[in-house]
Amino acid sequence: MIRPVSQRSERGAYPKTPARGRVVNLGAEHENLDQKAYQILKAMIMDRQLLPGQKIPQEKLAEDLGISRTPLVNALKFLEQEKLVQSLPRRGFFVRLFTRSEMIAIFELREVLEGLAARRAAEQITEREVSHLKGFFRQFAGARAIDDVKLYAREDRRFHKFISETGSKEFLKSILETYNIISFSYQTTLSEGLVRPPEETIQEHMAIIQAISDRDPAAAENLMRRHLNNSIAVLKKTAES
Repeated sequence: MIRPVSQRSERGAYPKTPARGRVVNLGAEHENLDQKAYQILKAMIMDRQLLPGQKIPQEKLAEDLGISRTPLVNALKFLEQEKLVQSLPRRGFFVRLFTRSEMIAIFELREVLEGLAARRAAEQITEREVSHLKGFFRQFAGARAIDDVKLYAREDRRFHKFISETGSKEFLKSILETYNIISFSYQTTLSEGLVRPPEETIQEHMAIIQAISDRDPAAAENLMRRHLNNSIAVLKKTAES
């Protein structure tokens, strides 16, 4: 059984997956089923419960969510407009699989936009948010090797989501959310959606955290852009090989 994640999340926290065996039954809630199904499907894609290139099992999902196929199809059409899924004639809906050149273009956009989000986060972050920010990657501090790549990748997603939410206005936040989902979820050949190994990125993450905590907008933007540019260089290198 597919285990969809809850749509509710704290600011900066990634939606949690329900305990094994639990199903989010949307049929019990009658208002705005299209939007609720959309949020759950989007979270499932980001959490890699639905993988790039995978056919989306509409009947099974509708049954698990406790809804008819109509709101589910409407949700899938919303996701198709955002380029997260694609429909193939007489075959159904599939999670979209992006090419390497498309991924490079997306990371180039992220470099600019997320750099701006980091700058704004440094300008307007609250003390409470600073405390939250400093908690990211704490479990990996001082480790010579990071063996739990899946846990690190989950923390990486939460970290970038937090900065996007803290430093973005609504329009920028919406754009970054889509780009981040693509970046984190659509790389089947890379480990858990990571472009580079944790040992290479952990210090970059910690430097960004420090710059934002110090409320240094220029440093925060420069470090974030350098962090993403380093990943672009790896993507370009692998595309040429």
